[in-house]
Amino acid sequence: MHQDRSGGWRPQFSEEFTYVGYDWYPECGCLLLRYRLDDIALQERFDFPLPDSTSRIPVEALSAAFELLFWTAGISYWKAGCPRRVIFAGAGPDGWQASWLNRLFREGLAEFAFLQGLVAQDFTVFASSRPRPPAAMAVGLDDQFLVPMGGGKDSLVAWSRLDRLGRVAATIQVGQSVLIGEVALRAGPRHLRIGRRMDPRLAELNAAGAYNGHVPVTAINATAAVVLALLHGHGSIAFANERSADEPTLVDDTGESVNHQFAKTLAFECMLDDWVRHYIAADLAVFSLLRRDRELAICREFAGLAQFHDVFSSCNRNFHLDGPRTQRWCCNCPKCRFVYLGLAPFLPANGLERIFGADLLADEAQVEGFRRLLALDGHKPFECVGEANEARAVIRRLQDSPEWRQKAVVQALAPLLQGLSVPDIEELCQPGGPHLLPEEVLDES
Repeated sequence: MHQDRSGGWRPQFSEEFTYVGYDWYPECGCLLLRYRLDDIALQERFDFPLPDSTSRIPVEALSAAFELLFWTAGISYWKAGCPRRVIFAGAGPDGWQASWLNRLFREGLAEFAFLQGLVAQDFTVFASSRPRPPAAMAVGLDDQFLVPMGGGKDSLVAWSRLDRLGRVAATIQVGQSVLIGEVALRAGPRHLRIGRRMDPRLAELNAAGAYNGHVPVTAINATAAVVLALLHGHGSIAFANERSADEPTLVDDTGESVNHQFAKTLAFECMLDDWVRHYIAADLAVFSLLRRDRELAICREFAGLAQFHDVFSSCNRNFHLDGPRTQRWCCNCPKCRFVYLGLAPFLPANGLERIFGADLLADEAQVEGFRRLLALDGHKPFECVGEANEARAVIRRLQDSPEWRQKAVVQALAPLLQGLSVPDIEELCQPGGPHLLPEEVLDES
């Protein structure tokens, strides 16, 4: 039974999750994804902007992309009850795809499991013995780039690098954020918006006590971008996920890594690339242009993009599905603090204050929040922030700056780094590490 004695649905009694099916309406670009959690019907809707001319992409490639999005987006609804039984009303995954989905659920929901007191290893719920089919063929995509836009510094740095090549077809976004749209239009004239509407019954389940927490939304957005690329015939999606995302948020008591940013890691990027090239289109490239860069290198480059300083925001309180909860910067979250800290070595104090509307490093009430970025206890905040060594390197650099050393946060935190080996900022700003960058863009990365 998935009901308690009073007859109400309870997550701890949830028994099964069903991938019911999806419906595509090509005349309007609407994709409906249908699921069922126990006996509760759920539906999610995506609205894709259609190209001016009729797409020549084979229906098999589009169907494979719809399937990837359908299976990936189901994670938002499955996690409400975390049932061990998963059913596919239509064709299910093969063995390789089942392993892929299991890893997405385990690692993409690792933070969710940690905070809910659940065991992420129990999220291995997909099984299949069906063999992997032959690899997909090329479908005739062009050499233009789609650049997902998040409204923050990373996507703007990626866009500016690719703009120099003259091959940006459009910036894209998932969802209705007005801020992202404004930032994108500052970057260029062509911006494509994918509408996403989650089932309101999920909020009702959450209010009734469903398991709730962080899901790998970047993975869902990335698979939606794959659909859009096919519809418009573009051959590259250039994400703006950086090297710093590979550092785990923490390592739990069992030795398992918990990474808030799993869907931004190189590991997931490789997973997505493998799926897309084998099942969807051999000539569709998905990669992160910033994969070789840490956050500090991106901050240094963004400091020179002054045309965006008055419009960008990395504060996630702007990007809730039910609308923004701040005016660009809340100045009281890990993202605001890390971006402020990351830009401090490369911008004057009064320039940062103009961007944020406050002097965060002068505020004694901010000391504890900035201290957590240093991860002195091995635990970073559950947010998309850079490496602990990057935060430490900035504090040490600011300690030596006449402009910054008297700030309350710098005075409080610099002594905590005594005796620690902290890399130099210049060292951390050097590109390096594994990546999936095409040869043609390496000079711009």
